Amino acid sequence: MSAERANPNDDTVNGTDDDVDDDVDDDTVNGVADDGRGADAFRLPGERELTAAAERLRGQVRRTPVLEIGGAQLGVRARVLVKLELLQHTGSFKARGALNTLLVRPHADDGVVAASGGNHGAAVAWAAARVGAPARIFVPATSPPVKAERVRSYGAEVVVVDGYYPEAFAAAERWSAGRSVVRVHAYDAPEVAAGQGTLGLEAAEQVPDVSTVLVSCGGGGLYAGTALALAGRAVVVPVEPERCPSLSAAVAAGGPVPVEVGGVAADSMGAGMVGRHGYAVAARTHTSPLLVSDEAIAAARAFLWERCRVLAEPGGATALAALTSGVFTPAAGQTVVVVVSGGNTTDVPT
Repeated sequence: MSAERANPNDDTVNGTDDDVDDDVDDDTVNGVADDGRGADAFRLPGERELTAAAERLRGQVRRTPVLEIGGAQLGVRARVLVKLELLQHTGSFKARGALNTLLVRPHADDGVVAASGGNHGAAVAWAAARVGAPARIFVPATSPPVKAERVRSYGAEVVVVDGYYPEAFAAAERWSAGRSVVRVHAYDAPEVAAGQGTLGLEAAEQVPDVSTVLVSCGGGGLYAGTALALAGRAVVVPVEPERCPSLSAAVAAGGPVPVEVGGVAADSMGAGMVGRHGYAVAARTHTSPLLVSDEAIAAARAFLWERCRVLAEPGGATALAALTSGVFTPAAGQTVVVVVSGGNTTDVPT
């Protein structure tokens, strides 16, 4: 694992994005390859935008609790806490980015559209209901039925698409063409990253001596937002399933590239290509993600259930899998926060 503390004033990268708020810092970082979506400059959320998101979401999203786990149970000599973001509205961290986006973006006549393996879709549906907008969510057929039903339960129209997230995203883009809609990307937009970053700000308030934060990384929105929020305060380590290695592939290639996805966590982490925001943060901080096997993810889920009675979905347990499998070993005396990012499952580990 390679990680460096980021410069908290270094908040801009070269790349692409048209949906950037004016309230961002203006320092520039190289390292984002053209991924086919254009070559206009885009910016990562700056400190002001992250702070504004926290104020905007205060009282509207849950301040999720942290639970301390004895390091000895994990075979480490560090202090370990888990942040139970699976207790967030809609069962995952995604509610933060979705609501922040809809509170920032102007209303559109044809409502809100998103593509999602389930967690982001539920979050967008919930957020749309809160702001009084209709929502249409494109869900890949590979997602568990319980997740599609959860999206419907918040009042959204669900369109099931054959394949994984990339196919659902393409279908959402085709439907949106020519319509007046607010597109809420699952991970690669500044408002989304800023919303997810509020989790990092919250964790720092709850655990002031935190030195390392482990987060699951699919498309990279949670990783990017958390790393930006904690720049200069803690090292944020992204953890990927071996079968969804989008950030690993980007680091190796020098920019986001398509990857094949599969495995137990693909419904929530099978992005197909890491976002520009996640890659830009990794490039700037010289960070390589950790990779964990499906077996390690299953074991981490079992640990959470058997020892803590916390029922996490596979994607939600991916960050902890780095610890339980020994892929990540913290130094003695460190304080490590592990984000349990989602719990939209009814499958109890056996």
